[in-house]
Amino acid sequence: MNRLEELFKDQHRKFTPDGHLVGSFGEVLAAANYALSLFPPSYPIHDAKVEVGSGQVQIKITQGKQVGIRHLPEYLLVLSLARDGTSEEIYNGAGEPAWRCAGAIQKNGQRSIGFGRLRSLMPQGVRIPRR
Repeated sequence: MNRLEELFKDQHRKFTPDGHLVGSFGEVLAAANYALSLFPPSYPIHDAKVEVGSGQVQIKITQGKQVGIRHLPEYLLVLSLARDGTSEEIYNGAGEPAWRCAGAIQKNGQRSIGFGRLRSLMPQGVRIPRR
């Protein structure tokens, strides 16, 4: 974990095995592969801003088949993390369609949405650009 924190010290991310590990990994992975600048940790609602143009992005990464969202993000980037460390883009676009189609608020305050639904909502137009 220390090595990861050392590698990404300019991103100010903690790689602790309490749930922050996957989230922090997803954020630095997204920033490395997309035109994004990360906000400080625990920034409200969004994790990054788009470097080209404008917009704020919530980043989600999981090895599961669904994600939970607590708030309506301006843009949403959802990545699936494979066991070999590679990732696949599941959703990249405006947050409103995903928020609108997510399930009811659960006890943990999140609304879940599955990968199949996210893929069907993937916009053809406006997306967060890759590097």
